Amino acid sequence: MLSAKSLFQEILDHDESYALFCSIAAGGEAQGGWENARIAALAPREERALAPKIARHGADEDKHGRIFTALLRKRGLQPVPVPPETDYTMLLERHGIGLPHEKLKAEQPLTVEDIVTYLAHSRVTEQRASEQMRLLRKHFADHSDLGRAVRQISQDEDNHLAYCHEELLRLARAGHGRTIQRSLRTCALAEIRVYRDVSLAVMSHMGRILHWPRPKAALLALGIHAVYAWERLTGWHRMTTLKPPQIPNALGTPTSPAVELA
Repeated sequence: MLSAKSLFQEILDHDESYALFCSIAAGGEAQGGWENARIAALAPREERALAPKIARHGADEDKHGRIFTALLRKRGLQPVPVPPETDYTMLLERHGIGLPHEKLKAEQPLTVEDIVTYLAHSRVTEQRASEQMRLLRKHFADHSDLGRAVRQISQDEDNHLAYCHEELLRLARAGHGRTIQRSLRTCALAEIRVYRDVSLAVMSHMGRILHWPRPKAALLALGIHAVYAWERLTGWHRMTTLKPPQIPNALGTPTSPAVELA
């Protein structure tokens, strides 16, 4: 029987598929760390008070990248090249979601509108990250190799999501409500398409590595398309609502050190 737990267990048990999974995750987290660090450095004068939280967000993402790399090393594996069609972060940028890297590589200060764009993009993608890590935590929180890493990353992603809600609500009260809602809707609809395409690409690579029979691969692809259909119909709304977080000032403290995996 196919289930999220059995599927991931199969990926976890095979060195090549595990190396690809960890490499994709590490690459995405490292990219997010760089982006947040640049946004913190370029924050406009009006939002300088937010810069330490943006930097904390980036530090957490960097930490997650190091954790996934450490998981590889603990198993005696090395990172592998990430196929471009599985690069979630870069595909979002190519779809015009978030702040373009050309802007982040420049030295021109960002605008408040840029910060709104950044936070809307983060609110959508952190929703996805939080849900994925909660799923892994549900099934692998007590796993001998993954358990501590999954628990720490899941907590961090929940904090990131809370921070996005809090800051977007603050900016909405300051008069940016319409821009925020427009940005959230655009980001959410683009993200669900990219997530579908990346999921199909990842499963295609995993199927090749693990020699999945055609019926199994077809069933998994059908499931991915079904999730997209639900998200396109109504599921995307969960990514655009804003509510006061249960964790106030979630990024107001320094990042915790990475778990020791050795």
